[in-house]
Amino acid sequence: MDKAQGHWQSVYATRFGYRAEIVKAVLADNDIQAVVVDKQDTAYHFGQIEVYVTADDVLKAVKLIEDDINFR
Repeated sequence: MDKAQGHWQSVYATRFGYRAEIVKAVLADNDIQAVVVDKQDTAYHFGQIEVYVTADDVLKAVKLIEDDINFR
């Protein structure tokens, strides 16, 4: 499947933009193309900011997020 035409799937969601950007950067460091989509309401700031990757990279991305990223 061509990445330019593939389906994109959410692999991470948060209320904090900086966390989404960190996840995107870690994925990029591991050669996974990712995009951040801000779905928060601009007036009340509820909702999620999501990180998406292509369907081909979902399993690798989820494993990296679970194993390498800890926001505690």
